[in-house]
Amino acid sequence: MSFNVAVLASHAGSNLRALTAGSSEPGSPYRVVLVISNNSGSGALAHAAELGIGQAHLSGRTHPEADELDRAMLELLRAHGVDLVVTAGYLKKVGPAVLDACAGRVINVHPALLPRHGGPGMHGRHVHESVLAAGDLVSGASVHQVTARYDEGPVIARREVPVLPGDTVESLAERVLAAEHTLLPETVRTLARG
Repeated sequence: MSFNVAVLASHAGSNLRALTAGSSEPGSPYRVVLVISNNSGSGALAHAAELGIGQAHLSGRTHPEADELDRAMLELLRAHGVDLVVTAGYLKKVGPAVLDACAGRVINVHPALLPRHGGPGMHGRHVHESVLAAGDLVSGASVHQVTARYDEGPVIARREVPVLPGDTVESLAERVLAAEHTLLPETVRTLARG
């Protein structure tokens, strides 16, 4: 029996690519069955289409009312028999209907060691700017459960990377993203195996 994963992504979908690569490894306990993006032109949707994975564009354009969008997402998750929802570079809040129906089964990968450098507005380069400004010697990636408040759910896995002398936002971001690309599939494999 397969453990079905849905991925929510807003842009290129590099973590989605890491997950689909991981799912194609021999003996993988999970498969990505659905990709949802709030950006109709996202690389994530294009990647899903290339692999024949179900895909959907859900946004304020397709569903002007937030509760409509939330219900539409939940219907899609149910229709695809999704066991786990992964938000990977998804820049919108997951709605209460999805969070209630999938309690404990929605996870996010965050480009810092939570609880530091998390919360509203802490995504992309803003996170790495915050790490460098704080003078942290270590950064990394965290996988945590998604709750109604940004980046406040329990952390279930993390991978550290050093902050090196002379690091820029770009050099740090590159190392952290590499950590995300191994941590996220490993975490999903662990969850799929129970």
